[in-house]
Amino acid sequence: MFNKGEYVIYGNVGVCEIMDISTLDIHGAPKDKLYYILKPLNQSKSTVFTPIDNKKVVIRKIISKEDVETLLSDIKNIKELLVEDERFREKAYKECIKSCQCRKLLSLIKTIYYRKEERLNEGKKLSATDEKYFKIAQDNLHAELSMSLKVPIDQMEDYILDKVQHS
Repeated sequence: MFNKGEYVIYGNVGVCEIMDISTLDIHGAPKDKLYYILKPLNQSKSTVFTPIDNKKVVIRKIISKEDVETLLSDIKNIKELLVEDERFREKAYKECIKSCQCRKLLSLIKTIYYRKEERLNEGKKLSATDEKYFKIAQDNLHAELSMSLKVPIDQMEDYILDKVQHS
């Protein structure tokens, strides 16, 4: 169980602050069930209510600063996704996003980055699907790493590139 004031990753929503842990006074909601009341950092006008025993959506602590440093120092060893059949590409992308794991998000980002380079060399554009999942993965990863490292989110791409170039 998490505590009020903690920051967590909540599914595709990303980084959220736990504003409260309580029952809900909403018609139809069980009166004895505890909920996390979450405030997404990237959606300031939104509030998420989720049961504390929710098994459908990933909710986990934010990666530690030490784990971020380890992850970034190992970035060159993170493999791209192998998608044999193009019909299953989006499914593989969704699974990476749904996992909410930084390593899988980096794998997805690398996959689409190299795919973009390859397609540009062939005179082709990146597909809308690739662009969509690249942005989701990058936004989720940058938000979490920014929170862990206390580095402004708009500086995360440069921070990561610098770490990769000097490792």
